[in-house]
Amino acid sequence: MTVRPEAPNKTYDLVGIGLGPFNLGLACLTEPIAELDGVFLDSKPDFEWHAGMFLDGAHLQTPFMSDLVTMADPTSPYSFLNYLKEKRRLYSFYIRENFYPLRVEYDDYCRWAAGKLSSVRFGTTVTEVTYEDDLYVVRTEAGDTFRARHLVLGTGTVPFVPDFCRDLSGDFIHTAQYLPRKAELQAKKSLTIVGSGQSAAEIYYELLCEIDVHNYELNWVTRSPRFYPLEYTKLTLEMTSPDYIDYFRALPEETRYRLEKQQKGLFKGINSNLIDSIFDLLYQKNVESGDRPVRTRLLANSSLTTAVHADGAYTLGFHQDEQGKDFEIRTEGLVLATGYHYEPPAFLAPLHDRLRFDGHGRFDVARNYAIDVTGRGVFLQNAGLHTHSVTSPDLGMGPYRNSHIIRELLGTEYYPVEKTIAFQEFAV
Repeated sequence: MTVRPEAPNKTYDLVGIGLGPFNLGLACLTEPIAELDGVFLDSKPDFEWHAGMFLDGAHLQTPFMSDLVTMADPTSPYSFLNYLKEKRRLYSFYIRENFYPLRVEYDDYCRWAAGKLSSVRFGTTVTEVTYEDDLYVVRTEAGDTFRARHLVLGTGTVPFVPDFCRDLSGDFIHTAQYLPRKAELQAKKSLTIVGSGQSAAEIYYELLCEIDVHNYELNWVTRSPRFYPLEYTKLTLEMTSPDYIDYFRALPEETRYRLEKQQKGLFKGINSNLIDSIFDLLYQKNVESGDRPVRTRLLANSSLTTAVHADGAYTLGFHQDEQGKDFEIRTEGLVLATGYHYEPPAFLAPLHDRLRFDGHGRFDVARNYAIDVTGRGVFLQNAGLHTHSVTSPDLGMGPYRNSHIIRELLGTEYYPVEKTIAFQEFAV
């Protein structure tokens, strides 16, 4: 990668802040466009994507075509297939006959792509963004200044910790920290995972595999009515489409917020094969244990309501929602599988009056992904569940969103933007 030297008074067409998969994909798609000059900044020293969950065998829940570029430009040199070709692994992937890349493999692919780009700047922490003389002025911790006509925000989501756990003492962890802390966890006599979804299931399965080796008690508790699978039927997948975005955006705001809560199973559920593997492992463990049941509990319908740490252990208070009963679990190790949420970055504070917000105080994301008062100055990646539904976090829809943003930046359609792809009709 060759990094261009910064000109002191240079004006960019866009500055991207945050380099997760979506802004990295935008960097890849804008690289060959001579009419666009952009720079992408991230505080991390290098690309990193959920490194705390690189469990053995863990894979994406979307196929390899949901890479950084393919759904916008199948001929792009930054495609996953080209990555495999350069790594001399294309035929092995072909013979594997599995469309789902390993999670560690996807991270390596993104690092490979980032290493080919001249527009990315890692190790660059943004401290403030202002609007001066019709330009967005981005200032960094190192004292650098970047000026641009447009901003694209890709700072992503952060681990969510319930309010009553934020000041909790002890050494509890979020799933984002799991792998570096795994050995520390397994040295404890009892472990409890709170939450549902793929990450919780992967951690439970891995800890259950080694329960006999370390002889701990293992609990998994979720407020969900059941350990529900990811909905992955093809007509459901049509909800990740331009058609559904148009339908969803036309609904009243309160309806969209209600649906946002109801649709979590469309992208936060557990892979059905993993659910079956957990059951089979539980069955095997109980057969092997004979008269002694395996020291594990699975509890659904149970919301965490209190948490206290004392004498090296946590006392967790739960409410069984259907029975209306309270109960407690005492545990030495605590893993919060409570997901991620979006927090507007502090560096945006000076722009508050230029940004649009809805009745709930969240960004009012336009159909073209803009959030500023002009409708084409500041664009947002992956924080629009309340405006663009399940397409917002979907990796495969990232290139579609980036094609939209590029069209707004250029004023013309560089990458064809699909208008309709679904067989079903969402609106009447």
